[in-house]
Amino acid sequence: MKSPGYGRTMDLGVLLFPTDQTIDPVELAREAETRGFESLWFPEHSHIPTSRVTPWGGNEGAPPLPEFYWRTHDPFVSLAACAAVTTEIKLATGICLVAQRDPIHTAKEVASLDRISNGRFLFGVGYGWNKEEMAHHGTVYTKRRDMLRENVLAMKRLWTEDEASFEGDHVQFSSSWSWPKPTQDGGPPVILGGNAGPKTAGHIAEFCDGWMPIGGRHPLEKWQVIVEACEAIGRDPETVERGVFGAAPSEETLTAMAKSGISRAVLGLPQGPRDEVMAKLDEYAPLVATMADA
Repeated sequence: MKSPGYGRTMDLGVLLFPTDQTIDPVELAREAETRGFESLWFPEHSHIPTSRVTPWGGNEGAPPLPEFYWRTHDPFVSLAACAAVTTEIKLATGICLVAQRDPIHTAKEVASLDRISNGRFLFGVGYGWNKEEMAHHGTVYTKRRDMLRENVLAMKRLWTEDEASFEGDHVQFSSSWSWPKPTQDGGPPVILGGNAGPKTAGHIAEFCDGWMPIGGRHPLEKWQVIVEACEAIGRDPETVERGVFGAAPSEETLTAMAKSGISRAVLGLPQGPRDEVMAKLDEYAPLVATMADA
């Protein structure tokens, strides 16, 4: 993992909700790799309850939720298919809704994908916002942060210990065998999205390898909160990689981010037909070389 402190180069990734209405994710992976993009990110929603009680993103007054949210493919299935036709591009969940998942099954999915991709998986995780979706999974919204923490810590045990066990408030399992182990030592990098309040910052310091807020939504000045959380437990904050999810595709903006220590920017692709996605991919492609030399 690059140190975020150099501020000289920036890796660029791309993001798409893979659905049955846009470009095939396998083709997208090939085309993104051909153009030199560092990573490909797929979000996750298991389903969207039609009650639609929670506004989009949990923000009052938000526009109606786009249809692609309930049409998205399973990220692990899609990324495994992408791994089979690529060799260099990193494959990432952006984000995986860990709090509403079984940690034992998810640990095996993560480890299997990391093995299949030869260590190219990035485990982007987040707390989630859709209260009804979580409720269908038996996840209490107000407990989601604590559940994510325990799920990730439990998964790390399964990835790194031959006989793993865990005893928490939300996750418990006795001594168990679980293979395969990830290719990457200790498991793939865990990258947490979201606003860096004190609790989130504490989680990043405790068990994450990176922080990737949504561009323009969470001030990057919040980085100082993470620095303080790391220092409080004796961790070097420079071991936390910084990225921006949904970054603006502007050379000026990206260069300024790189100079401030951001080492990865993920650019959103349109949820349109294949030709529209490919046109945007070609539009973004020159930025890859530009930011490599920033």
